[in-house]
Amino acid sequence: EAGGVVLGKSAEKLFSLSGLFAVYKPKGPTSAGVLNLLKERLLAEAGVQTNENKRNKVLKIGHGGTLDSAAAGVLVVGIGKGTKMLRTMLAGSKKYTAIGLLGKATDTLDATGKVTEEKPYEQITKGDLENVLQKFTGDIMQVPPLYSALKKDGERLSTLMKRGEPVEAKPARPVKVYSLSLQQFQPPLFTLDVECGGGFYVRSLVSDIGKELSTCATMQELTRTKQGPFTLEEHALYEDKWTIDEIARSLEHCTALLPDEPSHKKLKTEHPGETAVSCE
Repeated sequence: EAGGVVLGKSAEKLFSLSGLFAVYKPKGPTSAGVLNLLKERLLAEAGVQTNENKRNKVLKIGHGGTLDSAAAGVLVVGIGKGTKMLRTMLAGSKKYTAIGLLGKATDTLDATGKVTEEKPYEQITKGDLENVLQKFTGDIMQVPPLYSALKKDGERLSTLMKRGEPVEAKPARPVKVYSLSLQQFQPPLFTLDVECGGGFYVRSLVSDIGKELSTCATMQELTRTKQGPFTLEEHALYEDKWTIDEIARSLEHCTALLPDEPSHKKLKTEHPGETAVSCE
């Protein structure tokens, strides 16, 4: 790669970048797809020629927690030494705005799936919804969705489901909901603001709320508005800003948001064997 090759100024700058920053992930592509596009852009700007499978070796870059392809919002990215800090992002808190649809259930628990059930919802009032939300606040147990990035024998559950293989639901696990509020209610649609810890699935929440109301519900839209200290409004770089200079600027700005290095070390030892589980 750099075997005796003199790197140009912009390539030198790219390879010296280190830390965490955030990008905006639009609806549609996977989180990995967004990362690949970002990598491609930066290497092209730096004038570094690589074929696809070598890209990963040349430029160290990773993200701090998958957002479903149907979801949009903040995706935290680590570059250089910053990739080592991504684990703390996974465990940290996240904020979402979700739009749920009453009266319909889908196999994926979101709008991309097949409708599996339809039930009346006209009887549900705004008050009913608000009362139910209290049951889902605090330390709760949650069964993750079958269509998810969680793995069984090394393969994603969603991959197994799509192949038509039988998949058993993972057992319920403890998750944390710091706050949950109803922003809007225009039946059949309702809008929630959720702040939660790692490993939480907003799709499951919406589905569980439907069941609790004796009807069903599926998630229509999901936007991650905050991940750790990174907010959508302030820190997420849109595609037109995916340049070496913009990212360098953003890294400087974002380093101030992060706890100092020693606390990362402390975090690691407190949770031995905790695997990084992403949320939606």
